[in-house]
Formats: sequence, structure tokens, C-alpha cells
Amino acid sequence: MILLILGLILFVGLVVIHEFGHFILARRNGVGIEEFGIGFPPKIWKKRIHSPKGDYDFTINLLPLGGFVRMKGESDADTEKGTFGAASLWAKTQIMAAGVVMNLVVALVLLTGLALVGMPQIIDNQFTVKSDTKVVTATVDIVEVSKDSPAAKAGLKANDRITALGPKGQEQTLSSPQDLPSATQTYAGQEVVVRYIRDGKTAETNATLLSKSAVEASKKTNSPKGYLGVVPNPAKLAVQRSTWSAPVVAAGLTGQFTALTFEGLGKAVAGLGAILAGTATGNTQARQNGQTEASSQVSGPLGIFFVLKEGGALGLAFILLVIAIISLTLAIMNILPIPALDGGRLWITLIAHAVHRPLSQEKEELINAIGFMCLMALIVLITVVDVKRFF
Repeated sequence: MILLILGLILFVGLVVIHEFGHFILARRNGVGIEEFGIGFPPKIWKKRIHSPKGDYDFTINLLPLGGFVRMKGESDADTEKGTFGAASLWAKTQIMAAGVVMNLVVALVLLTGLALVGMPQIIDNQFTVKSDTKVVTATVDIVEVSKDSPAAKAGLKANDRITALGPKGQEQTLSSPQDLPSATQTYAGQEVVVRYIRDGKTAETNATLLSKSAVEASKKTNSPKGYLGVVPNPAKLAVQRSTWSAPVVAAGLTGQFTALTFEGLGKAVAGLGAILAGTATGNTQARQNGQTEASSQVSGPLGIFFVLKEGGALGLAFILLVIAIISLTLAIMNILPIPALDGGRLWITLIAHAVHRPLSQEKEELINAIGFMCLMALIVLITVVDVKRFF
């Protein structure tokens, strides 16, 4: 519970840090600030801050969903000195990109620190500098054995520690709970040797794993089955520790997670396209497949809550890794040309400047309003998906 609360505070803090980037660069470029708020209205506390660079209101608001900065004259059509609209193109670019930079810096700092003290291994081939990495392998401890499963028939019990699995003479050593699903899937339908430790003594048994067709068929029922039929303790994660290469590891992981984020976005967009095409053509199967593909790639505030809730069992390092990934994701999403987000506003400003046709305040507000409504509708849709996923 403590780690869940810490995770939620850090998540809100990511948005506040993002907005603080806008705040700093706006003041540095001579743009006045009217309000810097933590949370979203309604307002519950306000203090007038007096500063040589201009006075502004610092507020605490009721809805703990991040924060915001309200600058003077936020429309490009504003021309009064000290407004955002009157700032140079370079100044506007710095101000709008500042939040992205802050989130990127936070991600790099967290990843560097984790690389030094111990980075949980959460994906296959997770980036590291092999010559400067010490891998602390985790154990595969059984917390539950499914009734009538291959594991139960083989005599495996809760608290047994599986050390290796595979056909006789080809046993694969298991270094973490994440190795178990891939190993059992590799040998699906085959008889395997399961080597394990019970009460400090090493033993082995034979088990015939379920076939892929049997496992896939079970997913359509109320009792999905695994190839072996055990639940390993997820809190046992392999950890990678680095020394001098920690900043390199942070940069490499940033690139790796960025690529995975864009891969997920691509699948989500493709899934959305399949939904639209299936709906237009009446192809129910294509629509359902597209819906499954799209929904599997996205998660909203509710999903983040459950990730942090479940992640609390994995320890502080895992929570900090999730926060680092969320911070990186915020940076990525806010550099893309999405209306109502920083990236959308930045690209609109750059395009308008390139064609020498600045937008009127009315057009700019209309674009941002439509983008905001679409964004809110998307968040509601994702929340519905998360409700179905977690309840």
C-alpha cells in the first residue's frame, strides 16, 4: 500500500515537473505567468507570489491529476509585450518543448539510478553493457499449483523452487519467473523433466505439458490453463547492476523503450483501422480482432493505477522503473503532433510560421478544443477498456 501511494504521488509529480519546465522557460524568455497550479480546479488554496520576473498565483487544486501553467496571452494572435503570442518562434519552441525535456531528463535520471542499484529485468534482451553488468538471477518459486494440471500430476507443490525444465538431456535453466512461460511454450505438448528444490533438497520429476491448442482453447473458457499449470511468484525478478556504464544503460533503455512505445502505437493505430474497416464492411471478425489488438496496446489512468497496485508487490525498484517508463511515454506523446497536447500546438505554430499565415485566436482555440474533446473521448474509451480488463 505504501509503494502504491508513493507510485501515485510520483505519477502526479511527473505532470507537475512537466509543467514546471514550461514555467521556467516561459519566465526565462520574458513571458509572464498568471498561475502555476498543482492539481486541477476547483481551487482550494491560493498564494500570490511576488518575483522580479513578475507576480503570479500559486494554487493548490482539488483534483490531484497533475498540474498546469497559465501564461499571459497564450494565443499566437496576442501581440502585447510579455505574452506568449508576442514571443519569438524560438522562444515559443523552447517553452512548448520544455515539458518534454523535463520528462526525458527524469526518465534518464531514474534509469541511471536504477542501473546503479539494480534494474529489474522486465523484457527479453533488455539493454545493458555486458562487460559492466552483474546479473542477480531470480528464483522461480511456485505459489500455486492448478488442480489436475501437468504440475499437479507430476507431484509439484506450492513453495517448490523450479530450477530447470526441458526434455531429458536438454533441460533449460530458469533464471527468473519470466523464463518459465517461454520454456513451457517452447516444449508445449512434450514430456519434460522438471528439476526443483523442496525443503533444501534437489529433486526432479517428469511432466507432460499441455499442447498449444489445448491452452488456446482454454482461454475461451472461464478456466484458462497454462502449459505446466503453476503460478510463480512474480516478485522474483532478475536484476541487472552496472557501475560506470549506468548512464549508457539509461540511454540504451530509453531508445529501447521508445522503439517499443512506437511499436505499440503502430499496433494500436492498425487495430483502430481494422475496427473502422470491419464496421464499414460488416466484417465482425475483423472488427473484433482490431478491437482486441488496439485495446491490448493502450492503458489509461485506471490501468496505471492497477499497474502500480500490482507492482507494489515487486518492490520499490519496479515502481521506479514504471514511473521512468511513464515519464518517457509522456515525453514521447507530447512531442507527437496531437492536438491539445504540447506537440500538436508546437507543430501548428511551426507550420503557421512556415507558410506565413498565423492562426487567428478563434481558429487556434477551435483546433485545441476539438483536439481536447477527442482526447477526453479517447481517455473515456480507454477507461472502459481498463474496467473490462481489471474487473
